[in-house]
Amino acid sequence: MPQAKVGIVGGSGLYQMEGLRDVEEVRISTPFGDPSDAFTVGKLDGIPVAFLPRHGRGHRVLPTELPVMANIHAFKQLGVEHIVSVSAVGSLKEQMAPLHMVVPDQIIDRTRSRVNSFFGEGMVVHVGFSDPFCTELSKELYEAAREAGATVHQGGTLIVMEGPQFSTRAESNLYRSWGASIIGMTALPEAKLAREAEICYATLACVTDYDCWYEGHEEVTIDMVVANLTRNVEVSKEILRKTVTRIPDARKCACSTALQNAIVTDRELIPQQTRERLSLLIGKYVQ
Repeated sequence: MPQAKVGIVGGSGLYQMEGLRDVEEVRISTPFGDPSDAFTVGKLDGIPVAFLPRHGRGHRVLPTELPVMANIHAFKQLGVEHIVSVSAVGSLKEQMAPLHMVVPDQIIDRTRSRVNSFFGEGMVVHVGFSDPFCTELSKELYEAAREAGATVHQGGTLIVMEGPQFSTRAESNLYRSWGASIIGMTALPEAKLAREAEICYATLACVTDYDCWYEGHEEVTIDMVVANLTRNVEVSKEILRKTVTRIPDARKCACSTALQNAIVTDRELIPQQTRERLSLLIGKYVQ
């Protein structure tokens, strides 16, 4: 199986990554089922990269139905240490206008129908998640966006809602009262599972609309979302290219050792079946 250093998750409107060299399409099976689609593995400016269209080519999978556990586990199988996620979001702040980019640093979970941990079935693990996005990777992503000439905002709180429906006006105004910046449907459980897999994770959020709180702004439609995201696709790709080359060879963040002190269960009591299913994630801690 080919190996990659960086994983890219393409969101709505970003289903392929041009510029990859030595390309190979790879289908991966995991203990958690099949990923959203085949991975495209190749080199981007000499850096080994694995690209996955989050919703599948042709946009076939609802946010709630995404096989996120399989997606993250497959990235881990490919040797990926950094994942950059691209996603469409609505803005909850006037200064974060449509066609702007945001690199959020906090998250609020409003999902309710998603499995958000690899663990359980006889193994209890509590990873730290106070900083849900890798601070080092987010910094490089922000600087790359600036270099690419994008209007980009550093930091902000991302609300992740269940979907697939958009917000009500009451919900949108509630989230604004909380001080949240943007709202989307896909960063969770990606960020949580990436942390459990000890993979650095950051999000490039592409603002497509003002949600529904903005008086006088037209109602959010999927046509609006896709149209604005499509307008940002090329700059998003340029940001990804620049980010990939900025990532250092050695990791200094805590993401790489997230499980080190997080496993609570007595090692001798972890069921053998659970050990085997999670061996890729826990092998260096559980013999």
